[in-house]
Amino acid sequence: MPNLDKFDLAILKCLQEDARATNVEIAEKVNLSPSPCLRRIRNLERSGIIRGYTADIDRKEVGLGLTVFVEFKVVHHSRENSEAQQKALLAIPEIVSCFLISGTADFLAEVVVEDLAAYERLLTETLLTLPNVSDIRSNFAIRSIKTHGPLKLPEGK
Repeated sequence: MPNLDKFDLAILKCLQEDARATNVEIAEKVNLSPSPCLRRIRNLERSGIIRGYTADIDRKEVGLGLTVFVEFKVVHHSRENSEAQQKALLAIPEIVSCFLISGTADFLAEVVVEDLAAYERLLTETLLTLPNVSDIRSNFAIRSIKTHGPLKLPEGK
């Protein structure tokens, strides 16, 4: 783990709660003056701990009503095949998260689309044409309980 102290962790906690908070607001909450607080935020960004800032958009409100968790099993395990598979998965905009996993499948992807017809098109026209795929299993989300929850950060020193 990177060397994060209690101020860094407090800043991260504040940003997870409200990424639009001003530096002055964050500094006040973590008991720092604005200049050192901003310096710490910039260091967290440069180090890659803070990867970016995004809006949490309600999927259904923008017409994306179906979430599917897709398991991919690949053949011919090798570094090259794995890298090709990862590159292909990264290029699919409907995949909002993807993991290399252990178990019965090799990759697990979270796919977000408008509806079942849109997923069928994605499956037949894109997913089934991916390199080295030997099996695809789709698990449909019935309802979202929690998405994009904040990380439970360790206690600071």
